[in-house]
Amino acid sequence: MQDLTIIQQREADFHDEWARGTDLGSVGVREAFEAPTAMENRFLLEKMGSLEGKTLLDVGAGLGESSVYFALRGAQVTTTDISPEMVETALRLGRLHGVELEGVVSIGEDLPAPDDSYDFVYIANVIHHVHDRARLFGQIHRVLKPGGRFFSFDPIAYNPVINVYRRMATKVRTEDETPLTRSDIALARRFFGDVQHREFWIASLLLFLKYLMIDRVHPNVDRYWKRILKETDGTLGWWKPLRALDSVLTRIPGVRWLAWNTVMWGTKR
Repeated sequence: MQDLTIIQQREADFHDEWARGTDLGSVGVREAFEAPTAMENRFLLEKMGSLEGKTLLDVGAGLGESSVYFALRGAQVTTTDISPEMVETALRLGRLHGVELEGVVSIGEDLPAPDDSYDFVYIANVIHHVHDRARLFGQIHRVLKPGGRFFSFDPIAYNPVINVYRRMATKVRTEDETPLTRSDIALARRFFGDVQHREFWIASLLLFLKYLMIDRVHPNVDRYWKRILKETDGTLGWWKPLRALDSVLTRIPGVRWLAWNTVMWGTKR
């Protein structure tokens, strides 16, 4: 296995370049949580409840959409990322929306916080970038207050459509990432005994096929997982029955593992 510091530097360099090439005005903060396609975040917001006055650590926050959204809802947010440019972008995005964030450059396996510091840890689309996942979950557990909760979502490994997409989208993702498997959920339960999970996107993944086959947008030209957040109720009339079908499919044992993403949440006892 390659030296983890080399892998981490590749991750940082990739995300630095992404941040430098992003127009701040194009970053959709509310869309990331309120778009009809933002199913994972909409679900997690219900699980979180009120954020007013809560301390929240956003691990691997990227461009900062989540950090800013949580701050707008009243949380005291620390935004972290392996990429210095991403952290700076998140801070600028916060100022654009009238909120102040604390920003720290950090890897997830070594979180920059004392023990028992946060009410919530939010970690979205990050675990599949991390190789030492036991250390990551240990760090999340350490920085949470007793009774504090973590919330995550990431892609999982079993959907054939997504696996083809990943082989095509080589320029918009890092080479070292690996989607989650059942063993990662078992690992999380070693640190948080009450871990639960919920899957999203099976039939509704036809939206990806639309982008490729009808809209003729190659996965390397536009990040599909960002493109979906630009959809509105007006553009998704044909898609909503598929979303409704998924509400059944993602509850069927076995079938649920064909989803694109899994959401996890748990409590520090």
